[in-house]
Amino acid sequence: MARKRPIRLILVLTGYILFLFMFMQPFLVYQFRDYIAVLFPKGIIALEQRNLLLIIQGIMLLVIIPVYILTFIFSWKYRAANKRATYDPDLVDNKLAEVIWWGLPLVLTLIVSVLTWQKTHELDPYKPLQSDKKPVTIQVIALQWKWLFLYPEEKIATVNFLQFPEKTPVHFVLTADAPTNSFWIPRLGGQIYAMPKMRTELYLMADDAGDFRGSSANLSGEGFAGMHFIARASSEKDYQEWVESVKKSSHTLSLEEYQKLALPSQNNPEGHYQLQADNLFDKIIDKYMHPQEK
Repeated sequence: MARKRPIRLILVLTGYILFLFMFMQPFLVYQFRDYIAVLFPKGIIALEQRNLLLIIQGIMLLVIIPVYILTFIFSWKYRAANKRATYDPDLVDNKLAEVIWWGLPLVLTLIVSVLTWQKTHELDPYKPLQSDKKPVTIQVIALQWKWLFLYPEEKIATVNFLQFPEKTPVHFVLTADAPTNSFWIPRLGGQIYAMPKMRTELYLMADDAGDFRGSSANLSGEGFAGMHFIARASSEKDYQEWVESVKKSSHTLSLEEYQKLALPSQNNPEGHYQLQADNLFDKIIDKYMHPQEK
């Protein structure tokens, strides 16, 4: 009896600890919701991605939870001190058991595969979002170590800051004039790569007004930690007023000024420019496609 009590006590304490973690986890997640952007999205794309994540985790738990429960049951029932446990060496060849522990995971894996396949096509980053509003086009250039945003239709540019109207699709067109990087606004959607001499696209839309943190999601060297920006969703009126204010900026972004801006620098503040260089985005891509003149 003296040996049984410690084992039972350990199992009871373990059960209480597990229950406490499971009970407290939802409260902890909610308490830190401002720091867990993926679970509390503010855009339709991020919402669909979050839902897919939760559905897949739920399906996986259909296997994981019973496994953990049965591990405790088997450990207790077939412990060395339990003389009443029946030893059955032929269970390894039991067809029903084989079907259950191979068949159930197989079915769940197929369900996860089909769901992922469907959502991958539905959430294709190149696929325009359905809306009665005209998309805002923003060209994104990953520099070392900062983000340059070009608004070709508005003839403005910004560094480490971008603004767009809420409930309006935003069409991001991305490239890099530095090592390959990854553009990510967690509350609005998943990351997408920005690569030299390549053009990638991403459609996002904010459901509400607010400031959302954007960052580099790809390690890119010494200044990586400071390579973040603010993505501001605002009303249409505030957006237009902001555009007009940037058009009056005393700073201009010509091709010569861009060459200076593209030099490596860290922890860059926000910058606003009148965009004077025509087709700057295309020129940045083209310079990797053709030999440079000496």
